[in-house]
Amino acid sequence: MAFKKIGGIYSALLTSFDKNGDINEKGIRQLVRHNIDVCKVDGLYVGGSTGENFLLSTAEKEQIFKIVKDEAKDQCQLIAQVGSLNIKESVELAKLATDLGYDSLSAVTPFYYKFSFNEIKDYYNTITKDVDNQMVVYFIPFLTGVNISVDQFKELFENEKITGVKFTAGDFYLLERFRKAFPDKVLFAGFDEMMLPATVLGVDGAIGSTFNLNGVRAREIFESARSGNIAKALEVQHVTNDFISDVLANGLYGTLKIGLQEAGVEAGYCRKPMGDYSDEMIARAKEIYHKYF
Repeated sequence: MAFKKIGGIYSALLTSFDKNGDINEKGIRQLVRHNIDVCKVDGLYVGGSTGENFLLSTAEKEQIFKIVKDEAKDQCQLIAQVGSLNIKESVELAKLATDLGYDSLSAVTPFYYKFSFNEIKDYYNTITKDVDNQMVVYFIPFLTGVNISVDQFKELFENEKITGVKFTAGDFYLLERFRKAFPDKVLFAGFDEMMLPATVLGVDGAIGSTFNLNGVRAREIFESARSGNIAKALEVQHVTNDFISDVLANGLYGTLKIGLQEAGVEAGYCRKPMGDYSDEMIARAKEIYHKYF
């Protein structure tokens, strides 16, 4: 079974909300355009943690998938994150994203309850069963509490529709073991601050929240490291990590959205229970944006 080759620099797309917490379609379209036209990304990862996905209804997730595809068309690759504790929702979203023409699906490992590996495997097999699309496993153990070994990944890959992993973990030993064991699988780095070492270990691309602003630097790190210019990649990673440190200290999603507003993008607000922007946070976010861009 042959699927479209995916890889490169993907932004984990933010979601724009208005002050009432409702989806701002105009803002989402502007976010898509900024990522494609300014950040020059290869793709968008839609419906992930950065998109505040787990705060959305099924209908809202469907709406966002439709808006993003309509705006992006075929100007970049699109991955739809459809993972949910409600597997019927995941199946429904997987079918919709496939019908819309998304290049790949992705799904976070089921979380909260202590699922067995067999239950996790069944979850992925169920989501992919009735769709003609590939699946990238969203592996993020620090948030889900779910760890998967190389042997377990081998079992997952018995399903030929499961073609890769978004590896959001700091375990570089596991990353190296994965790359050696599965040279033909797609491997995305998921931690923006660790792009350089992940690229040296052979990832096929990276998916990051800060790429909504910092996509050009992300590509510079990736391409410099792949070409063997480690000194240049490290230089840019240093600047990137200074930026990331400042953003994290001020509030990740809000600071990115305020920065994007400074760039002329109607990035909007975060959805509750995420907090409102304080005057101090807004002022600091603007300082951070103008320091780095």
